[in-house]
Amino acid sequence: MAFRKSGLILMVGLFFITHFSFAQLTDLARLEYSFIPKSNSEDQYTRLKALFNYPIELKNDSYFIVGAEYNRILLNLEDDYPFDVSGLNKVHIIDLNLGYTFKLNETWRFGVNFNPRIASTLTKQLNSDDYFMNGGIFFIADRSKEESLKRPYRLILGLTYNATTGLPFPLPFVSYHREINETWSFNLGVPKTNLKYSINSKNNIQSFLALDGYLAHLQEPSIVNGESVDHISLSVAVIGLGYEYLFTKHLVGYLYTGYTFRLNNVLRNKNRDEIYKLDDVNAFYLRTGIKFKI
Repeated sequence: MAFRKSGLILMVGLFFITHFSFAQLTDLARLEYSFIPKSNSEDQYTRLKALFNYPIELKNDSYFIVGAEYNRILLNLEDDYPFDVSGLNKVHIIDLNLGYTFKLNETWRFGVNFNPRIASTLTKQLNSDDYFMNGGIFFIADRSKEESLKRPYRLILGLTYNATTGLPFPLPFVSYHREINETWSFNLGVPKTNLKYSINSKNNIQSFLALDGYLAHLQEPSIVNGESVDHISLSVAVIGLGYEYLFTKHLVGYLYTGYTFRLNNVLRNKNRDEIYKLDDVNAFYLRTGIKFKI
Protein backbone atom coordinates (compact mmCIF):
# COMPACT_ATOMS: atom_id res chain seq x y z
CA MET A 1 0.00 0.00 0.00
CA ALA A 2 1.59 3.24 -1.16
CA PHE A 3 0.77 5.87 1.45
CA ARG A 4 2.81 8.01 3.81
CA LYS A 5 2.88 6.64 7.33
CA SER A 6 2.47 9.93 9.18
CA GLY A 7 -0.56 10.96 7.15
CA LEU A 8 -2.20 7.59 7.69
CA ILE A 9 -1.70 7.81 11.46
CA LEU A 10 -3.56 11.12 11.50
CA MET A 11 -6.39 9.83 9.37
CA VAL A 12 -6.98 6.61 11.27
CA GLY A 13 -6.91 8.54 14.54
CA LEU A 14 -10.00 10.51 13.57
CA PHE A 15 -12.19 7.44 13.88
CA PHE A 16 -11.41 6.71 17.50
CA ILE A 17 -11.83 10.21 18.88
CA THR A 18 -15.63 10.19 19.02
CA HIS A 19 -15.91 6.66 20.49
CA PHE A 20 -15.90 5.95 24.24
CA SER A 21 -13.20 3.39 23.93
CA PHE A 22 -9.50 2.90 24.63
CA ALA A 23 -8.46 2.30 20.98
CA GLN A 24 -5.10 3.76 20.05
CA LEU A 25 -4.88 6.25 17.20
CA THR A 26 -2.92 3.95 14.90
CA ASP A 27 -5.03 0.76 14.85
CA LEU A 28 -5.99 -0.80 11.53
CA ALA A 29 -7.47 -3.96 13.09
CA ARG A 30 -8.22 -5.11 16.63
CA LEU A 31 -9.75 -8.05 18.52
CA GLU A 32 -10.45 -7.38 22.19
CA TYR A 33 -12.06 -8.80 25.34
CA SER A 34 -13.09 -6.70 28.38
CA PHE A 35 -14.35 -7.90 31.77
CA ILE A 36 -15.79 -6.12 34.83
CA PRO A 37 -17.30 -8.30 37.60
CA LYS A 38 -19.91 -6.72 39.88
CA SER A 39 -18.63 -6.45 43.44
CA ASN A 40 -20.25 -8.88 45.93
CA SER A 41 -22.45 -10.29 43.18
CA GLU A 42 -22.71 -12.96 40.49
CA ASP A 43 -23.38 -10.26 37.88
CA GLN A 44 -20.65 -9.35 35.41
CA TYR A 45 -20.04 -7.22 32.35
CA THR A 46 -18.08 -8.55 29.39
CA ARG A 47 -17.47 -7.03 25.97
CA LEU A 48 -16.15 -8.53 22.75
CA LYS A 49 -14.85 -6.03 20.19
CA ALA A 50 -13.69 -6.31 16.59
CA LEU A 51 -12.71 -3.43 14.31
CA PHE A 52 -10.93 -2.67 11.08
CA ASN A 53 -10.09 0.45 9.08
CA TYR A 54 -9.03 0.54 5.44
CA PRO A 55 -7.19 3.67 4.25
CA ILE A 56 -7.23 4.88 0.65
CA GLU A 57 -4.62 7.40 -0.48
CA LEU A 58 -5.91 10.11 -2.81
CA LYS A 59 -4.00 12.89 -4.53
CA ASN A 60 -2.12 15.78 -2.87
CA ASP A 61 -1.49 13.94 0.43
CA SER A 62 -5.21 13.50 1.15
CA TYR A 63 -6.85 10.30 2.36
CA PHE A 64 -10.23 8.60 2.58
CA ILE A 65 -10.88 5.81 5.07
CA VAL A 66 -13.70 3.33 5.47
CA GLY A 67 -14.05 0.95 8.36
CA ALA A 68 -16.35 -0.71 10.85
CA GLU A 69 -16.45 -1.66 14.52
CA TYR A 70 -18.60 -4.24 16.29
CA ASN A 71 -19.12 -4.54 20.06
CA ARG A 72 -21.09 -7.38 21.64
CA ILE A 73 -21.86 -6.63 25.28
CA LEU A 74 -22.95 -9.43 27.64
CA LEU A 75 -24.40 -8.25 30.95
CA ASN A 76 -24.90 -11.67 32.64
CA LEU A 77 -27.43 -10.41 35.23
CA GLU A 78 -27.68 -13.25 37.78
CA ASP A 79 -28.93 -11.33 40.84
CA ASP A 80 -32.63 -11.06 41.73
CA TYR A 81 -34.26 -7.98 40.19
CA PRO A 82 -37.85 -6.74 40.62
CA PHE A 83 -38.43 -6.94 36.85
CA ASP A 84 -37.67 -9.15 33.87
CA VAL A 85 -34.01 -8.85 32.78
CA SER A 86 -34.12 -11.36 29.92
CA GLY A 87 -34.13 -8.55 27.35
CA LEU A 88 -30.94 -7.01 28.81
CA ASN A 89 -28.53 -9.91 28.37
CA LYS A 90 -27.02 -8.82 25.05
CA VAL A 91 -26.35 -5.39 23.58
CA HIS A 92 -24.96 -4.88 20.08
CA ILE A 93 -23.12 -1.75 18.91
CA ILE A 94 -22.24 -1.50 15.22
CA ASP A 95 -20.34 1.48 13.81
CA LEU A 96 -19.57 2.45 10.23
CA ASN A 97 -16.53 4.74 9.92
CA LEU A 98 -16.24 7.23 7.05
CA GLY A 99 -13.85 10.14 6.82
CA TYR A 100 -11.57 12.39 4.85
CA THR A 101 -8.42 14.35 5.67
CA PHE A 102 -6.04 16.68 3.82
CA LYS A 103 -3.11 18.99 4.56
CA LEU A 104 -3.82 22.67 5.18
CA ASN A 105 -0.13 23.62 5.27
CA GLU A 106 3.23 22.20 6.35
CA THR A 107 2.14 22.09 10.00
CA TRP A 108 -1.61 21.50 10.13
CA ARG A 109 -3.95 18.90 8.67
CA PHE A 110 -7.77 19.03 8.62
CA GLY A 111 -10.02 16.00 9.03
CA VAL A 112 -13.73 15.22 9.19
CA ASN A 113 -15.44 11.94 10.06
CA PHE A 114 -18.94 10.46 10.27
CA ASN A 115 -19.89 7.45 12.36
CA PRO A 116 -23.43 6.10 11.78
CA ARG A 117 -24.20 3.70 14.65
CA ILE A 118 -26.66 0.97 15.56
CA ALA A 119 -26.82 0.50 19.35
CA SER A 120 -29.57 -1.91 20.35
CA THR A 121 -30.51 -5.24 21.90
CA LEU A 122 -31.55 -6.37 18.38
CA THR A 123 -34.34 -8.62 19.59
CA LYS A 124 -36.78 -7.21 17.02
CA GLN A 125 -36.72 -5.41 13.69
CA LEU A 126 -34.66 -2.22 13.64
CA ASN A 127 -36.45 1.09 14.16
CA SER A 128 -35.43 4.75 14.33
CA ASP A 129 -34.56 4.56 18.05
CA ASP A 130 -31.77 2.05 17.29
CA TYR A 131 -29.82 4.51 15.10
CA PHE A 132 -27.37 7.19 16.24
CA MET A 133 -25.03 9.58 14.43
CA ASN A 134 -21.58 10.53 15.69
CA GLY A 135 -18.86 12.60 14.05
CA GLY A 136 -16.41 15.44 14.31
CA ILE A 137 -14.03 17.90 12.72
CA PHE A 138 -10.35 18.06 13.67
CA PHE A 139 -7.15 20.04 13.22
CA ILE A 140 -3.97 18.03 13.66
CA ALA A 141 -0.34 19.05 14.02
CA ASP A 142 1.75 15.88 13.84
CA ARG A 143 5.50 16.16 14.36
CA SER A 144 5.86 12.77 16.07
CA LYS A 145 8.02 11.35 13.26
CA GLU A 146 10.42 14.26 12.80
CA GLU A 147 13.86 13.10 13.88
CA SER A 148 15.14 16.67 13.99
CA LEU A 149 12.97 17.43 17.02
CA LYS A 150 14.38 16.69 20.45
CA ARG A 151 10.87 15.91 21.75
CA PRO A 152 8.48 14.90 18.94
CA TYR A 153 4.78 15.55 19.55
CA ARG A 154 1.27 15.29 18.11
CA LEU A 155 -1.56 17.74 18.91
CA ILE A 156 -5.20 17.24 17.91
CA LEU A 157 -7.87 19.92 18.40
CA GLY A 158 -11.47 19.45 17.38
CA LEU A 159 -15.20 19.44 17.94
CA THR A 160 -17.09 16.16 18.26
CA TYR A 161 -20.77 15.26 18.30
CA ASN A 162 -21.93 12.03 19.89
CA ALA A 163 -25.68 11.34 19.86
CA THR A 164 -25.36 8.78 22.66
CA THR A 165 -24.24 11.40 25.18
CA GLY A 166 -27.65 13.08 25.12
CA LEU A 167 -26.09 16.52 24.64
CA PRO A 168 -27.52 18.43 21.63
CA PHE A 169 -24.31 20.32 20.84
CA PRO A 170 -20.69 19.56 19.83
CA LEU A 171 -18.05 19.06 22.51
CA PRO A 172 -14.42 20.22 22.32
CA PHE A 173 -11.68 17.64 21.96
CA VAL A 174 -7.97 17.96 22.79
CA SER A 175 -5.29 15.26 22.63
CA TYR A 176 -1.57 15.86 23.14
CA HIS A 177 1.15 13.22 22.75
CA ARG A 178 4.84 13.83 23.40
CA GLU A 179 7.99 11.72 23.54
CA ILE A 180 10.09 12.65 26.56
CA ASN A 181 13.10 10.60 25.48
CA GLU A 182 13.82 7.23 23.86
CA THR A 183 12.07 5.27 26.62
CA TRP A 184 9.39 7.59 28.06
CA SER A 185 6.32 9.15 26.41
CA PHE A 186 2.92 10.42 27.51
CA ASN A 187 -0.52 11.23 26.13
CA LEU A 188 -2.93 13.76 27.65
CA GLY A 189 -6.55 13.66 26.53
CA VAL A 190 -9.87 11.84 26.43
CA PRO A 191 -10.76 8.99 26.43
CA LYS A 192 -7.27 8.04 27.61
CA THR A 193 -4.32 9.62 29.40
CA ASN A 194 -1.20 7.55 29.90
CA LEU A 195 2.48 7.50 30.76
CA LYS A 196 4.42 4.83 28.84
CA TYR A 197 7.84 3.27 29.42
CA SER A 198 9.55 1.20 26.72
CA ILE A 199 11.56 -1.56 28.41
CA ASN A 200 13.05 -2.65 25.08
CA SER A 201 12.00 -3.11 21.45
CA LYS A 202 9.52 -5.85 22.41
CA ASN A 203 8.04 -4.79 25.76
CA ASN A 204 6.18 -1.68 26.96
CA ILE A 205 4.47 -0.88 30.25
CA GLN A 206 2.27 2.07 31.09
CA SER A 207 0.05 3.64 33.72
CA PHE A 208 -3.27 4.94 32.43
CA LEU A 209 -6.44 6.83 33.27
CA ALA A 210 -9.30 6.13 30.88
CA LEU A 211 -13.03 6.44 30.18
CA ASP A 212 -15.32 3.88 28.60
CA GLY A 213 -19.03 3.24 28.17
CA TYR A 214 -22.04 3.06 25.88
CA LEU A 215 -25.73 3.86 25.50
CA ALA A 216 -28.13 1.55 23.65
CA HIS A 217 -31.84 1.21 22.89
CA LEU A 218 -33.88 -1.59 24.48
CA GLN A 219 -36.23 -3.03 21.85
CA GLU A 220 -38.25 -4.86 24.52
CA PRO A 221 -38.70 -2.26 27.28
CA SER A 222 -39.54 -3.28 30.83
CA ILE A 223 -41.71 -1.48 33.37
CA VAL A 224 -39.50 -0.42 36.25
CA ASN A 225 -40.67 1.75 39.13
CA GLY A 226 -43.87 2.42 37.18
CA GLU A 227 -42.04 3.73 34.10
CA SER A 228 -41.08 2.24 30.76
CA VAL A 229 -37.34 1.65 30.44
CA ASP A 230 -36.14 2.26 26.87
CA HIS A 231 -32.36 2.65 27.16
CA ILE A 232 -29.41 1.21 29.04
CA SER A 233 -26.12 3.03 29.62
CA LEU A 234 -22.76 2.29 31.18
CA SER A 235 -20.08 4.84 32.07
CA VAL A 236 -16.75 3.79 33.54
CA ALA A 237 -13.62 5.63 34.65
CA VAL A 238 -10.59 3.39 35.21
CA ILE A 239 -7.08 3.79 36.58
CA GLY A 240 -4.54 1.03 36.14
CA LEU A 241 -1.47 -0.50 34.55
CA GLY A 242 -0.94 -1.95 31.09
CA TYR A 243 1.53 -4.20 29.31
CA GLU A 244 2.21 -4.52 25.57
CA TYR A 245 4.22 -7.17 23.74
CA LEU A 246 5.32 -6.47 20.17
CA PHE A 247 5.28 -9.71 18.17
CA THR A 248 6.39 -7.59 15.21
CA LYS A 249 6.63 -3.86 14.57
CA HIS A 250 2.93 -3.81 13.67
CA LEU A 251 1.37 -6.76 15.57
CA VAL A 252 0.88 -6.13 19.30
CA GLY A 253 -0.65 -8.12 22.13
CA TYR A 254 -1.76 -6.23 25.24
CA LEU A 255 -3.19 -6.60 28.73
CA TYR A 256 -4.62 -3.77 30.84
CA THR A 257 -5.79 -4.21 34.40
CA GLY A 258 -7.01 -1.74 36.98
CA TYR A 259 -9.83 -0.56 39.20
CA THR A 260 -12.83 1.60 38.38
CA PHE A 261 -13.11 4.77 40.43
CA ARG A 262 -16.42 5.61 38.77
CA LEU A 263 -18.93 3.04 37.52
CA ASN A 264 -22.55 3.76 36.62
CA ASN A 265 -24.74 1.12 34.93
CA VAL A 266 -28.25 2.56 34.52
CA LEU A 267 -31.64 1.84 32.96
CA ARG A 268 -33.22 4.97 31.43
CA ASN A 269 -36.57 6.05 29.99
CA LYS A 270 -37.20 7.43 26.50
CA ASN A 271 -35.93 10.86 27.60
CA ARG A 272 -32.80 9.16 29.00
CA ASP A 273 -33.70 10.04 32.59
CA GLU A 274 -32.33 7.60 35.16
CA ILE A 275 -34.95 5.05 36.30
CA TYR A 276 -33.01 2.19 37.86
CA LYS A 277 -29.35 1.78 38.79
CA LEU A 278 -28.10 -1.73 38.02
CA ASP A 279 -24.67 -1.08 39.52
CA ASP A 280 -22.60 1.78 40.91
CA VAL A 281 -20.03 -0.11 43.02
CA ASN A 282 -16.43 0.16 41.84
CA ALA A 283 -14.77 -3.07 40.75
CA PHE A 284 -11.81 -4.82 39.14
CA TYR A 285 -11.23 -4.14 35.43
CA LEU A 286 -9.53 -6.28 32.77
CA ARG A 287 -9.01 -5.69 29.05
CA THR A 288 -6.90 -7.78 26.72
CA GLY A 289 -6.52 -8.32 23.01
CA ILE A 290 -4.39 -8.18 19.91
CA LYS A 291 -4.10 -5.36 17.37
CA PHE A 292 -2.49 -4.59 14.05
CA LYS A 293 -1.20 -1.04 13.92
CA ILE A 294 0.75 1.19 11.57
